[in-house]
Amino acid sequence: RFGAVMCCCGPCAMYRRSAMLSLLDQYETQLYRGKPSDFGEDRHLTILMLSAGFRTEYVPSAIAATVVPDTMGVYLRQQLRWARSTFRDTLLALPILPGLDRYLTLDVIGQNGGLLLLALSVLTGIGQFALTATVPWWTILVIGFMTLVRCSVAAYRARELRFLGFALHTLVNIFLLIPLKAYALCTLS
Repeated sequence: RFGAVMCCCGPCAMYRRSAMLSLLDQYETQLYRGKPSDFGEDRHLTILMLSAGFRTEYVPSAIAATVVPDTMGVYLRQQLRWARSTFRDTLLALPILPGLDRYLTLDVIGQNGGLLLLALSVLTGIGQFALTATVPWWTILVIGFMTLVRCSVAAYRARELRFLGFALHTLVNIFLLIPLKAYALCTLS
């Protein structure tokens, strides 16, 4: 719809040979703060493609297979790499966002801002509990409500009720991924 997918996931992506060759030098010499960077190459390549004026598209009929983490340690290492890549390449993508559809800008802001709001809400709740010894019910209810709204929109758009089950992922975000993403942000280089 928008001619731009912000991250073409490695095992699911295909590129025109001529497009890949035109960006190969930039892709192979990927640096962050002057040091070689070897994480998040799929997101980085997508941003390079968009910066060069190429379109990136989602093809719903495509079928792809990949290997997924089968232990918690492997999953957390994957999430750490992805978090670093998201932070780094979001900064790289900022200059090209005005040339893309406004929805994509909103999506990039939402992906990063939503996590920040969730982290601030959790910290506020912890602060309330630590300072007043009271359960932060309003914080818990707002997080729960926002989770249900988000999952309901996904379920409606996909026309599948199973997307409501993603509400459980909020707990994974709060207890595992927010601390991990804070660590990723502090250890980008």
